[in-house]
Amino acid sequence: MEYGGNKPSMFMISRDQSCLTESQKKTLHAMWLRCVRRIIVATTLAGSGHPGGSMSSLHLLLILYSTLRHDPTNPCWDERDRLLVSAGHISPGVYSVLCEFGFVKEEDMLLEYRRCGSSFAGHVECCVPGVEWNTGNLGQGLSAGAGMALALKLKRLHGRVGVLMGDGEQQKGQIAEARRFAVKYGLNNLFGVIDRNHLQIGGSTSAVMPQMIRADYVAAQWNVLYLEDGHDFEGIFQALKRIYSHDVEDPINPTVLVARTVMGKGISFMENRHKFHGSALTEIEAAQALEELGLHNPIPELKGARLHRKFFVGPFCRPTLGPEIRVGMPRTYAPGVLTDNRSAYGAALEDLGQLNNKEDVPCVLGFSCDLEGSVKMGGFRKVSEHAFFESGIQEHHTATLAGVLSREGFVSFFSTFGVFGLCETYNQHRLNDINETHLKLVCTHLGLDVGEDGQTHQCLDYLGLLQNLFGFSVFIPADPNQTDRIIRYVAAHPGNFFVGMGRSKVPVICDAQGNPAFAGDYVFQPGKADWLRRGRQGAILSYGPLIHHAVQAGEELEQQHNLHFSVVNMASIKPLDEEAVLEAAGTGLLVTVEDHHVDTGLGSRVANLLADSGVPCRLLRLGVKRYGSSGKPADLYREEGIDRAGITKAALGAVSGKTSAGRRL
Repeated sequence: MEYGGNKPSMFMISRDQSCLTESQKKTLHAMWLRCVRRIIVATTLAGSGHPGGSMSSLHLLLILYSTLRHDPTNPCWDERDRLLVSAGHISPGVYSVLCEFGFVKEEDMLLEYRRCGSSFAGHVECCVPGVEWNTGNLGQGLSAGAGMALALKLKRLHGRVGVLMGDGEQQKGQIAEARRFAVKYGLNNLFGVIDRNHLQIGGSTSAVMPQMIRADYVAAQWNVLYLEDGHDFEGIFQALKRIYSHDVEDPINPTVLVARTVMGKGISFMENRHKFHGSALTEIEAAQALEELGLHNPIPELKGARLHRKFFVGPFCRPTLGPEIRVGMPRTYAPGVLTDNRSAYGAALEDLGQLNNKEDVPCVLGFSCDLEGSVKMGGFRKVSEHAFFESGIQEHHTATLAGVLSREGFVSFFSTFGVFGLCETYNQHRLNDINETHLKLVCTHLGLDVGEDGQTHQCLDYLGLLQNLFGFSVFIPADPNQTDRIIRYVAAHPGNFFVGMGRSKVPVICDAQGNPAFAGDYVFQPGKADWLRRGRQGAILSYGPLIHHAVQAGEELEQQHNLHFSVVNMASIKPLDEEAVLEAAGTGLLVTVEDHHVDTGLGSRVANLLADSGVPCRLLRLGVKRYGSSGKPADLYREEGIDRAGITKAALGAVSGKTSAGRRL
């Protein structure tokens, strides 16, 4: 059933023609009318949505889809141009145009918009063919577009990437980060289009937050085109022709088109009213609007059909998996060697670059934010200069950018300090997770181990944050040997991975016989704990830089107090080795030890598991209970009772039944 009388069209406009023909203008106007009807009908039936901005962007969307290269029968075509809609709330406008070009069926869009179980969500999602990236959290779209443009450059493909943005979202700082990066790396295959309707949810953009949009882009060295009438098909076409042909002041740099538009364009009582930014029309208002345009009102006949609709689920463009990665031979660090895990990470990453980036098109990419030396990416840069990208102090942009590139067939490593790479950029990684990226996020300087840098740099909450991201695995290696093997593992496997480590040098962890525990035949397995010592009177569970303190505490308990404790390395925090935890709980006493907020880390995960499993066991959780001061990690650990002496004291207190400094369950 076609409610707008349309049939899927392959209507395209040649970029080479000098101007639009009268026939093309007539066709575009008819398409515009059908799209306006869909916007009004879909939002009114749903009782929510954003019709006003959808209508102000509609002329822009129609010309963009008419001139960009795409194939509705193959939405994931490698050679396609990309159009990324950063202002994801204009989904009614996007979906209505996708109907015109045959990506989706009108009936599906009208009956399913904003309904549970449907692909047609309130903000655009790439389960709808033709949508490139799940957007909606404003300000991230230009970063995602820059990632796609960089991917095309690296692959030697000639596609273009357009990013349609709203004017209100230009207030977001991440857009400025993306602008600078795009200029630095010459992304002239990237262009922006800004719907300048001067309105946002709170009213006038100049009243909510004054901004000089064109001046901002000029200052960032972008080419800037301005269109006085963003609803003039011919004017839009001529501006885009200049962009496509690089007929701009500086063809090396990207270009933005700022188009003056009208909120609610086409309906007299909607025009220039910010109320309709995010408010659907009532049925009476919708009928009035459609009558004004001379269009049939299908809402009465659709209301019943909507209630009994079976949902459309689109052919989601799955992320492009990269080539098979050569991981090489792991490096082995001998007992007695004292180095930091970040140096082991850097050495493993250098090996990966040497092995996989010999061709013009690299396989492994590295991203840093002005901390190349601190996160030990210098070796990788030395052997893979063409695959290393210094983003400056722009973590929000880089988190999105690296995520996008991981979805474009590259193994993408993003490294910085924990407070910047995760705490500061949680929302960006949440969007990465939603978009099913394959990011390798490696963060250093975690916890109190950041030492003298003090409270502002103590990343103490990373496990609590990462636990909320459904698609991220979390690994915290114990020593350089395990670090090396974990890095090689994540490079060779798809998925989002967080690998965390501290700042300080740590000893090589050895087994009971004095051999390196994570060398030789050792193979890292997600969800597999490492039993470093075996005992029946209790178990100490830890990870990362505190493992060697846990081993020392276990040895002291045995040698001085005749207490035999198991010591278990929980390097794989997510997935968690639940069988190992429950086996350790069989001793009757568990002590978790971590350089992390005591209530949101390993201890809380173990507590939840015990509660869910109904396993009776004494649990003592040792961790960080306050922001530490500025000092040496050893002193900070001692203050929190999580060093060897603190672990030993807590374990003895638990055995004797005395109150300990840890959290008890």
